[in-house]
Amino acid sequence: MLYLELLIQGLIHGSMYAIIAVGLTLVYGLLRILHVAHAGLFALGAYLGLLITNATGSLILGMLLSAVLVGLGGMLMYRLCYQPILNRPPYVALIASIGLFVAMEEIFRLIFGPYGLTYKNPPLQSQITLLGINLRAAELAMVITAVILLGVLSYLSQNTRTGIAWRATVDDPEIAESFGIDTIKVRYLNFFIGSGLAAVAGIFISLLSNLVEPTMGAVPAYKALAIIVLGGLGNVKGTLIAALLLGVVEAFGTIYIGSILDRDAIAFAFLIVVLMIRPQGLFAGR
Repeated sequence: MLYLELLIQGLIHGSMYAIIAVGLTLVYGLLRILHVAHAGLFALGAYLGLLITNATGSLILGMLLSAVLVGLGGMLMYRLCYQPILNRPPYVALIASIGLFVAMEEIFRLIFGPYGLTYKNPPLQSQITLLGINLRAAELAMVITAVILLGVLSYLSQNTRTGIAWRATVDDPEIAESFGIDTIKVRYLNFFIGSGLAAVAGIFISLLSNLVEPTMGAVPAYKALAIIVLGGLGNVKGTLIAALLLGVVEAFGTIYIGSILDRDAIAFAFLIVVLMIRPQGLFAGR
């Protein structure tokens, strides 16, 4: 029963990592830049979700509006921050993204205060028993939401003209453009979807801890950066598997080596060991 509980808890955290990391993978697959400012959008989504939920009493409305607004914010970020420097070496965009993330943290601290905000009446806090294991409704909702969102994203990418255009742009932007695909629109849509996913993940993390603070995006987003490397840069399926694997390793690690390392340290130690053995990632293509 202990192993089953650890496995379920690992998959729950892995689903959250998957939602964040897939957004980063979409951006890297299309533009070949490490979008560190994704962490700022993660926190922005949590703030907007909390404020809208507290004001309206509706978590669903808060999540939908937050995802849309943060998605639009991601598009604006691409237009103002990334588009002007796409022709520069990749490290230029990386430095710009890190600077943007730090700036967003300070803006959140100035606007919302340094101590964080909480839900007035935290939703989805009831207990649900599954296979003899007690789970919070928020944890179960996060897994279900991750499955739905990632399933819809997979369907769109494989079975729609927009998805085909996105995959063609990833494979060869110049050839895609020569066939009439508007690569600019594809990039905007990419940032909208990835940023919206980050917002949803931020809201669920805030529900699990009932706390939203300026720096809350740092650790999950840095883990997500490592996950996309572990999964093979730009490989969406590899990213999903790596995210779930990381969640399970964290869960079991807290039992066996938790007295030596905390949860975050266990995750990074695992990632470092794997990448030392296979630096191109577990699921990278040839």
